[in-house]
Amino acid sequence: MNDDALLPVIAVAATALVALVLGAWLRGRLAARARHRLQSFFGLPDNAECLLVVGRDTTAEGAVTRNDVLALLELSAVIRNCGATAQLISGESARQGFGERTEFCLGGPTANRRTAAHLSSLLPGVLVNTDSEGPDRWALGIGSERYRLESGVAEYVLLARITAGQQDRPVFLACGQRSVTNQAATRYLARHHVKLARKYGSGGTFCLLLKVFNSQAYGADLVELVDDVTKAATTPPPKLTTSKEL
Repeated sequence: MNDDALLPVIAVAATALVALVLGAWLRGRLAARARHRLQSFFGLPDNAECLLVVGRDTTAEGAVTRNDVLALLELSAVIRNCGATAQLISGESARQGFGERTEFCLGGPTANRRTAAHLSSLLPGVLVNTDSEGPDRWALGIGSERYRLESGVAEYVLLARITAGQQDRPVFLACGQRSVTNQAATRYLARHHVKLARKYGSGGTFCLLLKVFNSQAYGADLVELVDDVTKAATTPPPKLTTSKEL
């Protein structure tokens, strides 16, 4: 091959090499930006530590329900992708404030004492009926609305991201009527975090009501967003006036 024929080959090879290097650089930049957005939304920079707070299985002393274990697996993948680590604790033994570390809290107020504290402090507009019998058992009251449990058919769960201040780490709360709904909420969070970050920002508070359909057949797979209930959930109920105050 003479020099005139060799030059175009070298030019094509050089162009291909430059395109390859540039493509790899762009992919790296995009991956780094996506990772940064993920870390910002979850409040988990490199080497950060977060809390996984789980409730107890009411049918077995000291145990965690199977669905909550599956929910922890969903969250573990997110935490690993952020380059962070997690500490697993029981809601019964949690004795600390919030805001210093990102927290993922799973379960209703009966199974998880930490959830009960968060509802009272951070979501005062939410009331969970803890009766185990009757038509309103485990019903979620949000503002003036009530959402009843239809076990295995239609079940509700609150998915919330709450921050007490701009510099505080967020609390993620999955408070469902059954453990399968907690798993559904964490899966929804893991799959839709990009859309949620776009809508609420990396430091925004939100509280979403999700509905799980036919869990007896489909488990945690069929989930629908019912409504954004942030305003109602974060607004304290009106104070009752007693006869002495009239």
